[in-house]
Amino acid sequence: MKIFRFLLVGFIFGIVLTKTEAISWYRIYEMFHFQSFHMYGVIFTAIFTGVIGIRFLKKKDIKDYKGHTIEILDKERASFRYIIGGIMFGLGWALVGCCPGPIFVLLGVGIIPILVVLVGALLGNFIYGIVKDKLPH
Repeated sequence: MKIFRFLLVGFIFGIVLTKTEAISWYRIYEMFHFQSFHMYGVIFTAIFTGVIGIRFLKKKDIKDYKGHTIEILDKERASFRYIIGGIMFGLGWALVGCCPGPIFVLLGVGIIPILVVLVGALLGNFIYGIVKDKLPH
């Protein structure tokens, strides 16, 4: 029964991504060419919602689904690894036309070629898992 609430949140997230057109390759193309404010509005709304959520979590004694207290660590200063990681993420997002969240939404609406992107994302995570101990952290 506990998994039901996670599935429900996932379905709601998918509906929101679909209705806001955040899964649209054309909308992402517009964003990276600075032709439309649409996706920036979606992203800024997500940031605003996240800031409010984090403030709420810090003020209240909210527990996770296992009953443990949620701890939010102080933010680490931006370093070279975050800059490189951000550039790699942005390039992948621009080349593929979606970030990791919408991959499953696109599968759900029947866009089968996104399986290539999913396999690439899983392969990239697998390779990172193998080499992460050799990388500077």
